[in-house]
Amino acid sequence: MASTPTGTLRVATYNTSLFDEDTGGLVARLELGNAQARKIAAVLQNVRPDIVLLNEFDYDDTHRAADLFQRDYLEVAQPGGGVPLHYPHRYLAPVNTGVPSGLDLDGNGETGGIGRDRGNDAWGYGLHPGQYGMLVLSRFPIDAAAVRTFQLLRWDAMPGALRPMVPATGKPFHADAVWQQLRLSSKSHWDVPIRTPSGTLHLLASHPTPPTFDGPEDRNGMRNADEIRLWREYISPGDNAWLCDDGGHCGGLAADARFIIAGDLNNDPVDGAGHHDAILEVLEHPRVLRMATPRSAGGEAKAREYAAAGIERLGAPAHVTGDFGPNVGALRLDYVLPSTGFVLAGSGVFWPAPGDADAAIADGSDHHLVWVDLR
Repeated sequence: MASTPTGTLRVATYNTSLFDEDTGGLVARLELGNAQARKIAAVLQNVRPDIVLLNEFDYDDTHRAADLFQRDYLEVAQPGGGVPLHYPHRYLAPVNTGVPSGLDLDGNGETGGIGRDRGNDAWGYGLHPGQYGMLVLSRFPIDAAAVRTFQLLRWDAMPGALRPMVPATGKPFHADAVWQQLRLSSKSHWDVPIRTPSGTLHLLASHPTPPTFDGPEDRNGMRNADEIRLWREYISPGDNAWLCDDGGHCGGLAADARFIIAGDLNNDPVDGAGHHDAILEVLEHPRVLRMATPRSAGGEAKAREYAAAGIERLGAPAHVTGDFGPNVGALRLDYVLPSTGFVLAGSGVFWPAPGDADAAIADGSDHHLVWVDLR
């Protein structure tokens, strides 16, 4: 992995798959010593981003998992990673996953239950509060007082919200009393201002629900599209009076603010499930920098392997960011999208070619780290 060029800022996103089905499970694994976490840390030590968003990192109120990962993994030289990595600043906060809604959200006639039934009736799918959380790590100070979170924003507050409908009846999937309480974000949406040497950067972090695991009503597909659309609205002109954060402040991002949209957005521009127009409208937004798509030799090899087995891609094979098995194949789901005003100095996906020495640390997650270097 090449070092960061002088005078540039390296920003990355990485779905780490560091989650557990039990409350406190990730903490327990990290305390015992976890081979998966060592690989994730090794990748981060190899790439060495200045700022990184970690998706699927379980949240706990005491921040114990984040403390352990920093102290026992990132700050310890890992095989394949090497030089320890220290981030003096971080941001994490509660998410909707696993938080009981008290409502029948999946339409099975029951509220709560066990296993997947309980997860489906949480504000965001999860088996315990904080599962699949998010964590921002930064070399530069975070303006915590100015962070905006949209965990509680109602889905029906969004103008033109894609309300799920039952095709057979033409009626809404959710009763009005349920629809009017649903939260838009399956985890949360964060605007995290970071004070870099060249000015404040707004890291716009999220992890929309996968557009699958539902039925003909397409409730997850529609939610994924509108979760992505939230950022499109946030960076667009207008008062956006409906876009109110958890602190009661309404409106979008200032027109002169520089930002980076980052995260596992669970939507490929042309392949796989989901409403592809949602991610395309972000990629083509006037405030988003036009740039070469990050790529990797390992991703290209895997996509071509799937193509030989009958899973063809319309998109470029080298652009994929994750391997999702023989039923789905490889897709581009993870994004680092800078605003105009930056100059792209480099980018990539940490997915080494088969046989490369670094390939041994790249299988800690089904997703791969995506990075960009900016001036």
